[in-house]
Amino acid sequence: MLLKLETLQPTFSYKIRGAFNLVERLSADRSRACSLVTASAGNHGRALARAAVDAGIPLTVYVSEHAPRTKLDAIRALGVQLRPARDYDDAERLAKEHARRGEATFVSPYSHPDVIAGAGTIGLEILDERSDIDEIIVPMGGGGLISGIAIAAAAALPAVAVTGVEVEASHPFTQSRAAGRIVPVEVKPTLADGLAGNLDPETLTFTIVERLVNRIVTVREPELRDAMRGLIEHERLVAEGAGAVGVAAVLAGRIETAGRRIAIVLSGANVDSSVLAQILG
Repeated sequence: MLLKLETLQPTFSYKIRGAFNLVERLSADRSRACSLVTASAGNHGRALARAAVDAGIPLTVYVSEHAPRTKLDAIRALGVQLRPARDYDDAERLAKEHARRGEATFVSPYSHPDVIAGAGTIGLEILDERSDIDEIIVPMGGGGLISGIAIAAAAALPAVAVTGVEVEASHPFTQSRAAGRIVPVEVKPTLADGLAGNLDPETLTFTIVERLVNRIVTVREPELRDAMRGLIEHERLVAEGAGAVGVAAVLAGRIETAGRRIAIVLSGANVDSSVLAQILG
């Protein structure tokens, strides 16, 4: 079993890939890059802020007021406009309203071709290094990460299975797949704050997931806590809740590993120190 360490990226999550890909493409056409607005659970906002500041593009980030302090502080430190919302769903609504007023171009944290393509480079890297992989296990929030990886895997090595992992506290893909269409779910508190929230009814990712993702499993909060603790104790790796769901699924027996070569994406490491202290305590 192998771990893909997106936790070591410059902003400590995989989101930097899609953010820089998008901003670089927008910067090639300055008429489309005058100002940006986005919604974020924290990691996308931080990554897009880094990319936008580097490119000199104004950015406004709407984010849940309950997002981890480490994520909020990092976005503020980059000097972009940070606007609080009740939760992620509210942040997405407010960001879209902001864009409709003509003040900026809305950038979805998961439903944008350039963001998805940036995430897909993770799949290409895994398969370039290990063409013998049988399965890639991927965290699922809005589906941008798994969509990119699934597209890359289908193009590079179609025999590779792609499995998504949601948390029971927020599992819109599981519910929507069962319904055959995007449906709203009740979002409950979770350690995987980066995965919590409903799907945009217009998202590109649902169709991609339906077509290319082999299966989706869910994990519970105690299992997620055990995975975060285990990564620190046994691998000396810090992963936030959203980043550790793949490990949690394996440890909980949701995914068969015997005799199989599996790569698990650790998608981010931005977790408050107080949360880590509670988990280790």
